[in-house]
Amino acid sequence: MKSQNQNQNQNLSTSFTKLFNAQLHILNLLSFFIFFGCGLIFGIVLSFSLKDFSFNLHITQFSLSPPSTSIKLAASSQKLSNSSRVGLAEFLKPPNTTHDMEDAELLWRASVVPKIPEYPFKRVPKVAFLFLTRGPVLLAPLWEKFFKGHEGFYSIYVHSSPSFNQSDAEPEGSVFYGRRIPSREVKWGGVNMIEAERRLLANALLDFSNERFVLLSESCIPLFNFSVIYSHLMNSTQNFVEVYDLEGPVGRGRYSFRMAPKIKIFQWRKGSQWFQMDRNLATEVVSDTTYFPLFQKYCKGSCYADEHYLPTFVNMKFGAKNANRTLTWVDWSHGGPHPTRFVRSSITVQFLQKLRSGSRCEYNGKRTDICHLFARKFLPNTLDRLLRYAPTVLHIS
Repeated sequence: MKSQNQNQNQNLSTSFTKLFNAQLHILNLLSFFIFFGCGLIFGIVLSFSLKDFSFNLHITQFSLSPPSTSIKLAASSQKLSNSSRVGLAEFLKPPNTTHDMEDAELLWRASVVPKIPEYPFKRVPKVAFLFLTRGPVLLAPLWEKFFKGHEGFYSIYVHSSPSFNQSDAEPEGSVFYGRRIPSREVKWGGVNMIEAERRLLANALLDFSNERFVLLSESCIPLFNFSVIYSHLMNSTQNFVEVYDLEGPVGRGRYSFRMAPKIKIFQWRKGSQWFQMDRNLATEVVSDTTYFPLFQKYCKGSCYADEHYLPTFVNMKFGAKNANRTLTWVDWSHGGPHPTRFVRSSITVQFLQKLRSGSRCEYNGKRTDICHLFARKFLPNTLDRLLRYAPTVLHIS
């Protein structure tokens, strides 16, 4: 009996211990949740307090800054807005002739053509005179008289040898002053002569007002005054690139069969390099990446690219709008690889009158005796007589 009572007491003690441990565990767990909840609430409150403090501090600092700071910021923003705006006038303004564009960049920019034919501004079409020279424009005083009084109707671009000393160039105030474009060496008869012509065209195309393009040398002269030449060029419905087919060694004999199939021998043409063309054809010339590379690769040695590239290219692609003749008179009657050069004694009234009206040709579907607007090759010693006869014979005063 005594043993039984001891067992009951022991069981009761064990049960009480288990109950106490369970209650203690629940109390610990409850304390943990209460502590966690308090910590979470404290963290949230502290976070919002710090954000509010930071914002107030920022506002306080801003309000304590001098009023001029905000004014400067506004002025700076306005200045940036004004400087970043590019209006139509700024876009149309051609770059300086002494730009730093490489040929690839220049040709690409010049090839960009607006698709809308109407101009959203008052456009006065100009003639771009492209002078391909070794050094200075030798007959510049005659050209000065020719251009005088016609500002706004012409543009001038000069491609001279890179070795030419710019200090020997035309003085400030001359129409040729500052008109030299970045150039490269040119070899007579070489394909780099065509590269120079394309370079001149590309620079001129950057001026949206240039509508007609005339290639000239330092030995060229005008045969009429500016008004006659401007009217003749602007009113023409055709381009003037000399094109003819010539059998024999100096014609088709210069063709390379490696140009086929893009250029076949029956498409090969010859002609003078001294052209007069409109803006559409000029754009096509600087954009040509199909035919010109063939001349760069295969027109070498006895093949003179300046006599064949443009005649062949124009005949193949734009023959319907071409007059197949040049407006620049040259005397080849003495034969040889170079035309006749004229000296002082050659310049007479009769000679100049013959150049002006001694031929018959077609212009806009009608017969005319004005077949040439320019002539070459005139040496520097002809200048005094040309200036003497300019007012009375050439009507350049």
